[in-house]
Amino acid sequence: MSQHSGTEVLRYTAFSADPEGGNPAGVVLDATGLDEAAMLAVAAELGYSESAFLTRQGGPGEAGARDGAGEPGDAGARDGAGAREYTIRYFSPKAEVPFCGHATVATALALAERDGPGDLVFRTPAGTVPVTVTREGAELRATLTSVEPDVLDIAPDDLAEALAALDWPAADLDPALPPRIAFAGARHLVLAAATRERLADLSYDFARLEALMHRLDLTTLQLVWRQAPDVFHVRDPFPVGGVVEDPATGAAAAAFGAYLRDRSLVPGTAVLILHQGEDMGRPGTLTVELRADDARVRVSGTGTRIGD
Repeated sequence: MSQHSGTEVLRYTAFSADPEGGNPAGVVLDATGLDEAAMLAVAAELGYSESAFLTRQGGPGEAGARDGAGEPGDAGARDGAGAREYTIRYFSPKAEVPFCGHATVATALALAERDGPGDLVFRTPAGTVPVTVTREGAELRATLTSVEPDVLDIAPDDLAEALAALDWPAADLDPALPPRIAFAGARHLVLAAATRERLADLSYDFARLEALMHRLDLTTLQLVWRQAPDVFHVRDPFPVGGVVEDPATGAAAAAFGAYLRDRSLVPGTAVLILHQGEDMGRPGTLTVELRADDARVRVSGTGTRIGD
């Protein structure tokens, strides 16, 4: 626990049980007294790719009642009947983002350590996100369920600009995984490398890629290499957040699961393993679950508290 600008901030890493692995996030369990500028200042001072702020706690069933029948959050609220409910916001050092998977996992783990495992419902700017925390031996594991995803084409000129900013020749892409923009709470451009070496060699034009991402409303680029039918290595440049690279990206993992299903690259029901952070020295593992009877995507992982 630490104090930033007078606010009590917890620090957790998500998608790794090792404090030196996964993706660190700041967690403020009571941000009711903070306005947007203050939350951004805390996130900037902390310097992690994202920090999460709980701005309100509701009662069981309240999210569903507020969303109303047929609203995007309704299915999530039904999943979380009887769950503890919170309103949550996410800030990078530079801006607010609509959804952040690793900070959601970190916050869920912090609440579970305080209140015990169980079901939670987070009301995010992107929609309602149910989360379940379970105990597996000595570890806690959080599973989030995304909002309903979408997959879109990318214009050829925009793809060419992305590749130019990355300094990736088009010939280095994997033709079996065509570029697309995928959404599961935030928008991510999926680009698949043909080799592990191509994925490992990441040195890009920060300002050029940031400008393109702002124009396309992208949160990260989801760069991937397929090791096996259900195993991938991924990296996520995040210049729009003021961060060169995100070590473990739950929102992008959910979007990538939706992309794979949309392209019929995996079965309708599947469990996928994503390895991220190895090239940064912060290895983490994200588990992505697809269900044939549910368009939403589940992303799960462990985590642990960092320091005091």
